[in-house]
Amino acid sequence: MFKGKNESNIVYKCTVRLLDDADFLECTFQVLHKGSYLLDNICDQLKIIDKDYFGLRYVDSSNQRQWLDAGKSIIKQCRDADPILFSFRVKFYPADPFRLSSNARIMLYQQLKRDLRHGRIYCSIGEAAALGSLIVQEQLGDYNEEIHTDNYVSSLHLALRQTEVLEHKIIELHKKREPFQDTRETMNEFVRIVSGLETYGIDPHPVKDHRGSQLYIGMNYSGISTFICGKRSQHFRWSEVQKLNFEGKMFIAHLSYTDASKEPKKHTVGFKCGSNTTCRYLWRCAVEQMLFFTLANSQSAAIISGGGFFSWGTKFKYTGRTEREILAESINALREQKMNNSAISKRKASSVPATPSSPSGDIEHIRYSSLPRSTISEPLTYCIAAAECLNNQTQMYDDSDNPTIQISNLEPVSEELKFNHATALKEGSNYVNIVPNNVNYLLQSENKVIYSAPTPGTAETLKIERSENVTSQILKSRSHPFMHKHSPTRSIYWSSKDNFPEKLYRNSSSESAKLARKFKFIHAFIPSLLIVVIVMVGLAILVIESESSIFTQIRELPEMICLRYQYYQPLKKFIFKKMGIDA
Repeated sequence: MFKGKNESNIVYKCTVRLLDDADFLECTFQVLHKGSYLLDNICDQLKIIDKDYFGLRYVDSSNQRQWLDAGKSIIKQCRDADPILFSFRVKFYPADPFRLSSNARIMLYQQLKRDLRHGRIYCSIGEAAALGSLIVQEQLGDYNEEIHTDNYVSSLHLALRQTEVLEHKIIELHKKREPFQDTRETMNEFVRIVSGLETYGIDPHPVKDHRGSQLYIGMNYSGISTFICGKRSQHFRWSEVQKLNFEGKMFIAHLSYTDASKEPKKHTVGFKCGSNTTCRYLWRCAVEQMLFFTLANSQSAAIISGGGFFSWGTKFKYTGRTEREILAESINALREQKMNNSAISKRKASSVPATPSSPSGDIEHIRYSSLPRSTISEPLTYCIAAAECLNNQTQMYDDSDNPTIQISNLEPVSEELKFNHATALKEGSNYVNIVPNNVNYLLQSENKVIYSAPTPGTAETLKIERSENVTSQILKSRSHPFMHKHSPTRSIYWSSKDNFPEKLYRNSSSESAKLARKFKFIHAFIPSLLIVVIVMVGLAILVIESESSIFTQIRELPEMICLRYQYYQPLKKFIFKKMGIDA
């Protein structure tokens, strides 16, 4: 928190690996620099305008891949890393890749080539051959019989499982390509094919479903998808996802969708990860993807807590712009450009009437309403593939990325004395002060009471005055018959009929001020907390141990399953073991 001058001026060096593993950048930063500083520096060097689609990935001390948070200090996130190594990657794959600027689209092409090489793109052998031929065309140029002899494709790493059959098909397609094709056109064709696949933009995470079957889960612009044997088995659109959280190793998605009968339904899906760290990483990736593609603006992003009741909570605050903000900004820029071009053309037309002005470019290729393609995604489905396919699943990891009460000033007994006075007059009695003329004293309280001598045969009220911390002293007449029997704060009226005190009225305000106790929050909070904890623990034990059908749905919730197998049963065995009871 308090840093000296020497510590704040320390310069740290880091290495950034680009999408081509052979390219590196050396960068420096200081203690106060955040992740956005380093990302902006790299994008400026690469001349990338669309910075929000990219990110920096690193490996933490627990060997878990993480995205560098743009809103937090760099050194705090990778304090244990030595040397400090980052990987520049595409973090958010756009729904329409051709909205990106030229340099950003080239980087996306490099990322998609990398995804194909590391097995992140699921496609048929024909699609893989077409993609491979485009890569060969981009790297080697047009087919030449004299240069391209034998199996020249085998020297290129194009796919994860690159067989000879695939290489021969790539060579055949490379021969058929039109010559003198521009490199940019080849890249755009490659991006167009990949962006139409189901695994476009998917960073797969290995998980297990409630049956224990192995599958992969990933997120992109359309929603959350699960894959078994290279085929999509489930797809939850972002409009259907209401909440995302995690509980220990369990990643939980709360869904709300409309079925075929057009009735709204709610459903909860849970996936078990390999560890708590990987589950937390999966949750954060899913939240970031959802907020980037669904939020109207980043200012409306709230702090999201993902941990459940029995898990350490993780708070996440989204930083940076959302895709809708980026598109709105680009549309406004194109409109301004169109208005400027039309103004220039009007000036030219007015100066040279015979020269017609050409219309400016159209902006129909950018539509705000066309952003969320998740609305045309397939509905909520679930299919389970054959068990034997699980043994042949494609490895989808990118291994290169893993290395006190205040009394009022009003007279406290004024209303009471008025009532006494009225009652005494009504009953024909004289309301008098019992204290003689020569008696004056101070009360033992925070009130100073001054008694005035009454006129015989008349009714007179007490005069009460507020003061603070007046010491009790009886100055005179301690032997008065009523002084030692009754409190000085009591008002007495003397009836003219029987000449003795008939009623005693207590000064309610002063007495309540004496007896009032200060409310202490901790005295009320601790018992309440203990009661709530005991009740919740009792209810949890009742639900888990009971075999009644009433609690069947509750027992099948992912949170209850996680609570039972990760916390309740191990704790139960431990207690029984200590007590010497066989579980």
